[in-house]
Amino acid sequence: MDSRPSPTTAHSAARAEGLTKTYGAGDTRVTALDDVTVDFTAGEFTAIMGPSGSGKSTLMHCMAGLDSPTSGSAYLGDTDISGLGDKALTKLRRDRLGFIFQSFNLVPTLTAAENITLPIDIAGDNVDKDWFGEITSRLGLTDRLGHRPSELSGGQQQRVACARALVARPEIIVGDEPTGNLDSNSSAEVLDILRTAVDRDDQTVVIVTHDAKAAAYADRVVFLADGRIVHELRNPDVEQILSTMTGIEGL
Repeated sequence: MDSRPSPTTAHSAARAEGLTKTYGAGDTRVTALDDVTVDFTAGEFTAIMGPSGSGKSTLMHCMAGLDSPTSGSAYLGDTDISGLGDKALTKLRRDRLGFIFQSFNLVPTLTAAENITLPIDIAGDNVDKDWFGEITSRLGLTDRLGHRPSELSGGQQQRVACARALVARPEIIVGDEPTGNLDSNSSAEVLDILRTAVDRDDQTVVIVTHDAKAAAYADRVVFLADGRIVHELRNPDVEQILSTMTGIEGL
């Protein structure tokens, strides 16, 4: 199957069509996603929110090829990733997606610079040295490139993870609670990085978060409850997000 993007869907970075994910069977069957259809527009910052157990991380994982849906389809560009085999999925994740996780996911034996270029190195591609220099400078990492993760603060480690996601110029950057382990100052730094990537580089960013302040950096917030999309906001402020979450949790 051809995993290259199609120009006919350039407006859509990713989308889900009738996405359903269930676990278990019979009395123990749990529906994590219930017929979800959603589109993530290219060049936008989208946040996914919802109460615990609402399906937000499951949606992210299915959209990023980290989990497979029970039914329905997840598309990256024009590629139905739910129809790909393991080898093709691995290549797609490496070549077309950038990941930022709550736990940083850095290799402890590698320097910051080596962690940043690791996906490119694994792919056997050449690092764009000018772009690497711009990204690491923008993220304040120039003086930390020779340090290993244990020699960096949590905020610095997550900036390395952001640089790793940005340096390969992926079609979409996905973040699963990317500020969950950070203090407020480091959280703001990471969110500013992602916001700048959208505004300056026309990058597409989708994050899962429980933090209304983080979600307020987004152009759009999609709210899930019981595996379904129940609401969305555009250009929201913190008060709107908190009010919406209160209403959803009160259902």
